[in-house]
Amino acid sequence: MQFIDEAVIDVEAGRGGSGVVSFRREKYVPKGGPDGGDGGKGGDVVIEADPNLSTLQDFRYRTRYRAGRGEHGSGNNRTGAEGADVVLRVPVGTLVRVPESGELIADLTQPGQRAVVARGGRGGRGNAFFVRATRQAPRHAQEGEPGESRRIALELKLLADVGLVGSPNAGKSTLLSRVSAARPRIADYPFTTLTPNLGVVAPDPERSFVMADIPGLIEGASEGKGLGARFLRHIERTRVLCFLIDVLSPDPSAEYESLKSELEAWSPRLLELPRVVAWTKADLAEPPPAVTFPDASATHVISSVTGRGLDALVNDLWVRVREAGGGERRT
Repeated sequence: MQFIDEAVIDVEAGRGGSGVVSFRREKYVPKGGPDGGDGGKGGDVVIEADPNLSTLQDFRYRTRYRAGRGEHGSGNNRTGAEGADVVLRVPVGTLVRVPESGELIADLTQPGQRAVVARGGRGGRGNAFFVRATRQAPRHAQEGEPGESRRIALELKLLADVGLVGSPNAGKSTLLSRVSAARPRIADYPFTTLTPNLGVVAPDPERSFVMADIPGLIEGASEGKGLGARFLRHIERTRVLCFLIDVLSPDPSAEYESLKSELEAWSPRLLELPRVVAWTKADLAEPPPAVTFPDASATHVISSVTGRGLDALVNDLWVRVREAGGGERRT
């Protein structure tokens, strides 16, 4: 399935049913009173967060959605049935916005969370509603009101506890594949990862957290270069950042500072998150002893090929995730 994290769709709620003009027709009561029922309410358009979805793919080709119309009222004071709602299911982590202004309508961060994005029109009143002391036989009824119609933008931001940050080919996908059940595409060239990947990392059966592998960052990513801004937003919800630096990098300090600069340019809040650095590919060489990252919470040396340092890194990340209020402990 193709990873789609943005969509713009048009939604229209159902029109309300009209009220009816009706009078009782009973044996021996030739001039019965008014009994016209009200129209039913139009259906709503609802967005619901579904934990089984991971992409907005369903909205790529179908972009118009309309809820059901309310039924008209009928005699004997019968109200018309309400129109059927349309429920659009999206991944957990989806934001709903007004496209033109960017105004936030809803942020669906919990499974099953719902938001009504277009409300159905009210049903019209039947003539029985208009009976008054001075008007015993009204001969008019209301039409149903139209439902709301609008364009909305859907934007997916992945929900993860740990975000992997690094240059292209720093080893993020390989690390995720070793410490979780995720199977991202892996190859020895830049930009192998073209979509974000999520994996559940479980240090033991009682503890787990979610790790996100984000496509590699290059200088200018916050301005859209490389895979750029399209994927930077997927680390905005993370609780802990793990910077991966290749031991073979020609200038590790400059690479580290460049990664921080791109994050800060996108959202200064990201540099306030707990930060761990992992030297990767330690099976090929040892990290330069003179290079340190003094503003990092911790530094690890790992090899996703041999497994060196992975347990220590995972346990350290778990502790920091829990301190930040994330992760899951099953006891």
